Amino acid sequence: MVKSLAYVGVASPALAEWEAFGPEVLGMEVREREHEHDDVLQLRMDDRHHRLAIHRGDRNSLLYLGWDAGDEDTLGACFEVLQRNGLPSRWGTEEECQERRVLSMVVADGPGGIRHEIVSGQKVEPKTFRPGRPISGFVTGEQGMGHVVLAVPDLKEAHAFYTSGLGLKKSDEISTFIDLVFYHCNPRHHSLALTQIPGVRGLHHVMLEVADIDDVGLAYDLCMERSIPISMTLGRHVNDQMVSFYVRSPSGFDIEYGWGAISVGADWSVAQYDRPSIWGHKMTAQTPPGAFEEVPR
Repeated sequence: MVKSLAYVGVASPALAEWEAFGPEVLGMEVREREHEHDDVLQLRMDDRHHRLAIHRGDRNSLLYLGWDAGDEDTLGACFEVLQRNGLPSRWGTEEECQERRVLSMVVADGPGGIRHEIVSGQKVEPKTFRPGRPISGFVTGEQGMGHVVLAVPDLKEAHAFYTSGLGLKKSDEISTFIDLVFYHCNPRHHSLALTQIPGVRGLHHVMLEVADIDDVGLAYDLCMERSIPISMTLGRHVNDQMVSFYVRSPSGFDIEYGWGAISVGADWSVAQYDRPSIWGHKMTAQTPPGAFEEVPR
């Protein structure tokens, strides 16, 4: 049903840090705030109004994920499926739609209380994206923003929500020191991956894909020059074949910055792997991502 990952919203006290990290390191564009004291910083990757929203908050946490349904008919069908499966959902208000710059929205409470916004009509401003530093550009289009990796308290429950409720399909699994399940909804190998941590929910990382491998190397050099914490070194994943590294963002979760992922098609076969990478991706982080939290009881 859903076509792509449209946007991500997080809470964080680190808006000022993102004003430099987003454009100068990642190459994203900081959207000019409508009011000087706005409590949300919006970042762009393409001509969509925004892809990442940092809301001012006392602690780092995932607030919501936005999924593009493509059109209002599909959005309505998605709502009916959610209702039929007994999954908590409602139509978004006019104010909520205006805040996200979309025409229509369905709000659904996912496993662990993670908020999902299934939307139609995300605002597009053609030929306006200006990267924060010279880069080849981000891989978006039909593949959406990129992908997210989430911690969920119950993998079985989460699998049912994302496949039956949102219509995602399994890409493959990796079983290692943590178990990961990957899901796709378009040619991107995965728009979502899940790992189970009982009693915990949250955002492990957001992946941004660039169009040239040199953009990855230049970003890696920038992180090293500025002593920005690298969570995992350069490497290549076994399943999506992406060459990437992981950097700790100002909001505690990681950013995977990569290039060269393969695409999935109608003839895709699910596989299982016993390691996450062909080479590299050495774990260097001293602490786990800081956007995890206990699930409210």
